[in-house]
Amino acid sequence: MDTFVEQVQATGWAAPAAWTAILATLVSAAALLGLHVVSPELAPSWRMVSEYANGRYPALLTLTFLAWASASFALIAALWPLHETLLGKWALALLLVGGVGQTMGGLFDINHKLHGPAAMIGIPALCAACVLVTLAMARRTDIAAPPLWSAHLPWIAFMTMIVALMLFFGALKAAGVEMSRDAAPLTALPAGVSGYVGWANRLLFAASYLWVILASLRVLHAARVGQG
Repeated sequence: MDTFVEQVQATGWAAPAAWTAILATLVSAAALLGLHVVSPELAPSWRMVSEYANGRYPALLTLTFLAWASASFALIAALWPLHETLLGKWALALLLVGGVGQTMGGLFDINHKLHGPAAMIGIPALCAACVLVTLAMARRTDIAAPPLWSAHLPWIAFMTMIVALMLFFGALKAAGVEMSRDAAPLTALPAGVSGYVGWANRLLFAASYLWVILASLRVLHAARVGQG
């Protein structure tokens, strides 16, 4: 603990928290990849990540979400000097809201009524946080910002997912699939219907993983330079 305090006081950037964010991101990514191996019955092309809750290893999905959230919370600590400006305050606040949404996604699975609100809270907040945090970092002289394209990639993936979801639902409706709330879950796609919403959903996870790691690496570099 003393070493952590000394590092923060010396540089302003918390390297241990950045390492924690990287580790949590890698754990989340590994758990998500593991779900594809242990639940091959859920086609990744049209099944959302949250649908793994209905697979054989729902605990692995919970780990995916909670580790994802831990990365966001750790990154807030790593980037705490950003709170000195109004833009930085908003950026960190959005990252906090994103982490809360990610946590809710892990605690309340797709079968829970709070899972939808968790996604609507967490995903937009996280996407906005990636951009604002990057801009706040770019305005400082004691740390380099991650590439701007990496900050935009999450919201681009999110919008791609929304469009893919609308097209998918439209194709299912045209094929005569009942879309009511009480309809039984699909076990297979109707003939002539193809879906890519699952890949778009996974792109969102990958984009956020990439940004967190790049931002954390910038913190590690700034902390190293500050100590030098």
